[in-house]
Amino acid sequence: MSATGDRLKGKLKKAEGKLTGDKIRQGQGKLEEMKGDVKAAIDRTATRVKADVQRARSRARNRRRTPDV
Repeated sequence: MSATGDRLKGKLKKAEGKLTGDKIRQGQGKLEEMKGDVKAAIDRTATRVKADVQRARSRARNRRRTPDV
């Protein structure tokens, strides 16, 4: 499931737990929300790393093309 899906699922579980007074279900919801937050952070980090690698490759290609003077 996606990060957003996990967060939403967690919020729903937490709300269900509050409504029914089920502390375990509330905890499960909180855990699910945290899982979504971690997934989102990992996705953001992966995107940044990919962009940095792409920039480094581009710079390396440009250096090879320019003649030494």
